[in-house]
Amino acid sequence: MDAAAPAASAFVTLVAWSAALLVLQVGLQGALSTLELGPKWNAGPRDDRRKPAGVLAGRAERASANLRETYPVFVGLALALAIVGDPSGWGYRGALIWLGCRILYVPLYLAGIAYIRSLIWLGALAGLFCMFAALVL
Repeated sequence: MDAAAPAASAFVTLVAWSAALLVLQVGLQGALSTLELGPKWNAGPRDDRRKPAGVLAGRAERASANLRETYPVFVGLALALAIVGDPSGWGYRGALIWLGCRILYVPLYLAGIAYIRSLIWLGALAGLFCMFAALVL
């Protein structure tokens, strides 16, 4: 077995878990919107452009959009690290930090906890920076 294979496998596993988080957030957003607007709206073409007005559905939508802003960066960095390796281990730590912070971000956003949520967002950004630094330094 190639010595780099376990490290690559760890990054691929984190990408898989991040995909699960993405699907969970999109599903949560959809479920809360459907609770508010009904199954007919969810199943329909949504031509009337109605949007949920409720607090939780709105927060779930914004939290999901926020994840999708950094998600391509995370996937790109994680896969690059899986390919070139991460001898320092900082890339892997950064990936764990990003994923952990993104998981914590969801309930904090839904609960409307402002400042701690922002710190968690900064933590996720720091995780991306660690991943980036592991590739270029």
